[in-house]
Amino acid sequence: MRKKLLYSLLAVCAIGIILFVILIKPPEQSFTGFKAYRIIAHAMGGIEDMTYTNTRDAFIANYEKGTRVFEVDLLLSKDDELIARHEWGEFFTNMLRQQNELGEDRHGAVWTAAEFKQVKVDGQYEPLLWDDIVELLAEYPDIYIVTDTKQIKPEEIDSIFGKIVDLTKHKDPKLLERIVPQIYSQPMLAQIEKHYPFDSIIYTLYQSQDSDRQVIDFARSNGIAAVTMSEGRVNKKLVKSLQKAGIPTYVHTINDKKLVSDYMKMGVYGFYSDFLAGNDAEASR
Repeated sequence: MRKKLLYSLLAVCAIGIILFVILIKPPEQSFTGFKAYRIIAHAMGGIEDMTYTNTRDAFIANYEKGTRVFEVDLLLSKDDELIARHEWGEFFTNMLRQQNELGEDRHGAVWTAAEFKQVKVDGQYEPLLWDDIVELLAEYPDIYIVTDTKQIKPEEIDSIFGKIVDLTKHKDPKLLERIVPQIYSQPMLAQIEKHYPFDSIIYTLYQSQDSDRQVIDFARSNGIAAVTMSEGRVNKKLVKSLQKAGIPTYVHTINDKKLVSDYMKMGVYGFYSDFLAGNDAEASR
């Protein structure tokens, strides 16, 4: 009889502990817009064995895998057009397997927009102008574009975001609602807001000298939608503090599902990735 009573008491205690844990566990955050998705395709996502292509073909391949948020690298061409490319230089031209498309004297040069469009990535993948990206936004009403502007001098930022806003408005002003700029410093926020009051801004930390406390205070006081950081910058205290403020964190660039699982246990919400797509992050929980 005593054993039965003891077992009953233990069972009641166990149930009580389980209920306590459930009740004190904070409710999972529910997000809308681009934050409804945990995977952001890095440089339009990988295609075959290639990364950093920023091409239409990479976009299509990753869209078909379920990805809906696409980061794109943006540069100004020699003739001041806005194009989707990570950098100039002979190394990068070779990396994208474009060395046979133009003369050797152009491999390390800054190209015109016409040259850029002429030279296919790997001889087959289509490069994108900003106008092409606007067309993708119009054609695919469920996607979001995250900007990664590779030139960050104040005058370059003004030129780039002036073009982003003007060219997008010319097509359809509502498309601006699905453009998510990344900023690299606190002053950059005010600078891009002179051009347009974007619905969502991501603060990415790879160029920032801010302390964790400065990041948290800035993000909270300015309505920053999300904070992105490298593996070298991520830490549990920063992630949890931002999470408590309702601000999700993303880590870049992650292609390993085990790492995704580990970071999600830390509280990281999402990931920039070349090859993970769709619901890969959810599957790793």
